[in-house]
Amino acid sequence: MNLPNYITFTRIFTVPVLIWILSSSRFDGAHGEKELIASVLFIAASLTDMVDGFLARRRGQITTLGMLLDPLADKLLIAAAFVTLVQFNPRIVPAWMAVVIIGREFLVSGLRSIAASEGLTLAASDLGKWKMMAQIIAVVAAILDHRWRTLALPALGIKLPLDTIALIAIWFMVALSLVSAIDYFAAFWSKIDRQAVRRRRRPFVLSRRRKRDVAAT
Repeated sequence: MNLPNYITFTRIFTVPVLIWILSSSRFDGAHGEKELIASVLFIAASLTDMVDGFLARRRGQITTLGMLLDPLADKLLIAAAFVTLVQFNPRIVPAWMAVVIIGREFLVSGLRSIAASEGLTLAASDLGKWKMMAQIIAVVAAILDHRWRTLALPALGIKLPLDTIALIAIWFMVALSLVSAIDYFAAFWSKIDRQAVRRRRRPFVLSRRRKRDVAAT
């Protein structure tokens, strides 16, 4: 175990805590304590995804355990957030949207597993990185929208239309999830297709010793 792996474990531990906060009435309050705590927790958990990867590369501590836990933690966090939001704020996150977003995560994981079994690697695309930012905005906006349709920020002298932001962010994330899934599938198919072509074109050449053995028989 090393520091990056401990940080990844922290993200996994956040999953049941986030579900408990959003599902329990213990944190209900007149000032939106539940929504604020859940939003801060989700943002912090999402940021650990960048921190553990950065530290692992910087400290040369990339391990097999870390490579297994990191994507697992991401999938668990996203699945937990959107499954809970279907109940917590169904007006913003209907069930079919959660199915599309979570299905995309498992599709990409499946493609990466198949590629790895063939000795190939599917690197994270730029679309996947944009999806992460969209996902943070969408989840936090959907959580806060449960309490406030608009959020006033007196210090800045502005009012944030959370309802509009949440709807735009969640639809943008659904679109980005579908496009990035197609992008990953295209990259996967291209690599697998080239691998199959190389296998078909690989000549079968007997060694000289083998040729002499065959000739002798």
